[in-house]
Amino acid sequence: MTKTAKVLLIIGGLNWGLLGLGMLMGKMDSWNVIRMIFHSMPVVEVIIYVLVGLAAIMKIFGCRCKKCMVCAIDEELEKKM
Repeated sequence: MTKTAKVLLIIGGLNWGLLGLGMLMGKMDSWNVIRMIFHSMPVVEVIIYVLVGLAAIMKIFGCRCKKCMVCAIDEELEKKM
């Protein structure tokens, strides 16, 4: 789950970065990659934005599932070694 969240956050971050660059160049919404890919499917576009938002919330508060807890413990053990 955390790998999926990382991928979604990277996609969202790149999209926002490109949107910002587009705005600086005076092309308001022309660099929205998600819209470019899914322009004919607005529902899919909205779902992707919601998933990116949920991934951000998950990163802020952390995931409490058993698999993620085990990964966190493993990462802590690796840091100590």
